[in-house]
Amino acid sequence: MIINAVPSAKYAIIHETLSHDNNMLNIQRLCEIAGVSRSGYYYWLNTEKDRIARQIKDDADFAIILAAFKFRGYDKGSRGIQMRLIHLNPPKIMNRKKIQRLMNKYNLRCPIRVVNPYRQMRKTLQEAKVAPNLLNREFKEHGPRAVLLSDITYIPRSGGKFTYLCVIMDAFTKQVLSYVVSLSCETDFVLKAVNQLVEMHGPELKTDALFHSDQGCQYTCYRFVDILKNFNIRQSMSRKANCWDNAPQESFFGHMKDEIRLNPSDSSTMISQKIHDWIDYYNKDRYQWILAKLSPNEYYEYAKTGIYPLSVSLPKNAPKFTIGAN
Repeated sequence: MIINAVPSAKYAIIHETLSHDNNMLNIQRLCEIAGVSRSGYYYWLNTEKDRIARQIKDDADFAIILAAFKFRGYDKGSRGIQMRLIHLNPPKIMNRKKIQRLMNKYNLRCPIRVVNPYRQMRKTLQEAKVAPNLLNREFKEHGPRAVLLSDITYIPRSGGKFTYLCVIMDAFTKQVLSYVVSLSCETDFVLKAVNQLVEMHGPELKTDALFHSDQGCQYTCYRFVDILKNFNIRQSMSRKANCWDNAPQESFFGHMKDEIRLNPSDSSTMISQKIHDWIDYYNKDRYQWILAKLSPNEYYEYAKTGIYPLSVSLPKNAPKFTIGAN
């Protein structure tokens, strides 16, 4: 009978069996039963000190990985852990395959995103003012503060009610530039997000900035269209039922809902606090592989100054910016 186990476990069983006084089997027979070679067993036996040393090293490295995994209370995958490690002072360089190996070894699991089911928004009378899709998925071609993405998401709370979140983000840097949490899905909270955007980042916006959203009733109403015109911001909309036309914003909400720990008993105030904390973490400390392993705020500064902020080398295929290029 072949033992269904990894070779190291088989060698340990053989070693333990040989140590018993009543054992009647020799090494060759035990190796045949276990389906391993004698040379493999002897190699395992002679490298015990090396295994112990590796185990001590793995324990120490995993403690570092675990601290990065739990940084600011949000679980991360191997990429997020590696990017957190290079942000340490001094940076800790660790191969991503090693991080994955140790995560598997110690059964450390990151949250796995699942496909969001199609959510039918409640039907309301919509003032038809649909804008063309001017963006055409050119999320990264125009530099920072040129393309603004926006969307609304529903966050369920107790009693069958919802908290609503409107976010406006920079398509190039992935920064959240403004957001408003509301207990009502009326248009006013979306208008408030736009006012907040102009108040906080107005001087940074390019003169031909483009505001892109879906065709939700909040974005098609004349009040919203007028406020964009007042701020000289062009409007663009995704094609109907095509989430890929606003993919970065959809991805943002997906990650947020995966990582924020909401409880059925959370009050609206508690939900708002958790959203505020996560967005602060997202902008400042949630590093992204496609942003040269930087956080959105760091990437914006890198794009403005051309100075890579980390003491490690610039990642391969990462864009190189010159001062004033964008």
